[in-house]
Amino acid sequence: MNILVALDSNYIRPLKVMLKSLFINNEDVKFSIYLMHSSIIDEELNDLNSYVINHGSKLENINIDDSYFADAPILFHYTREMYYRLLAYKFLPENLERILYLDPDILVINPIRELYYMDIEGYLYAAAYHDIPSIKGINKIRLNPYEIDAYYNSGVLLMNLKLQRQCIEEKSIYEFVEKNHSKLIMPDQDILNALYSRKIKSIDEKLYNYDVRYYNYYKILSNNIWDMDYVIRNTIILHFCGKKKPWKKSYSGKFHSLYKHYEKLVFPDKNCK
Repeated sequence: MNILVALDSNYIRPLKVMLKSLFINNEDVKFSIYLMHSSIIDEELNDLNSYVINHGSKLENINIDDSYFADAPILFHYTREMYYRLLAYKFLPENLERILYLDPDILVINPIRELYYMDIEGYLYAAAYHDIPSIKGINKIRLNPYEIDAYYNSGVLLMNLKLQRQCIEEKSIYEFVEKNHSKLIMPDQDILNALYSRKIKSIDEKLYNYDVRYYNYYKILSNNIWDMDYVIRNTIILHFCGKKKPWKKSYSGKFHSLYKHYEKLVFPDKNCK
């Protein structure tokens, strides 16, 4: 299976935790981890490579030259790395037809085989949207006149690379950013939804992109079916969305202990920070 990650040195530690959860809960799978970056140093790459190899998988280093995105418009505190997952098909091997993109602030707590091999014929992506009515309404208004039925989260994306090579144009993305820069809040996610939402296959958020902030909401909505036991047994991907992250000392949340469990497997001697 092919996994795509895109990050800088600041996220290597949470990346290792995410990968540990992926490896442990998919022990029969050999992964090819494609790492897109522009600034990770050799020492960190070598360490990460050894880490992945020790888990029976391989790391593919995709170092993006800064000059490639030199003319790309950027916004606020966002860097040109915001384009990586949208234009990943340009940098990945031509023989790859699908890849699963994962954010580093994720835990994979059950096998991903069903997600990875689902039928995405005719779709650019498979992704989940967080069905919070107020948020959905705000994003529809904000991205008007672009018609979106749902606002998909870009933290978990099953990519149809074959179709993306035919349909996604770099120029169209840049033009969209130039034209709409004042209304973009999460640029890569806004681009994904405004330009491509009608070519995204919807997947169940509670299974494949469970926003840990909304545990109580999911539980109430499901008439108490989605309690903690049910989540642990059935959810595939937990996503620690938002500004507060579980590797920070100030974090407190429903799944903090579970994250600390995986973190300790990677960094057994790590002191609390």
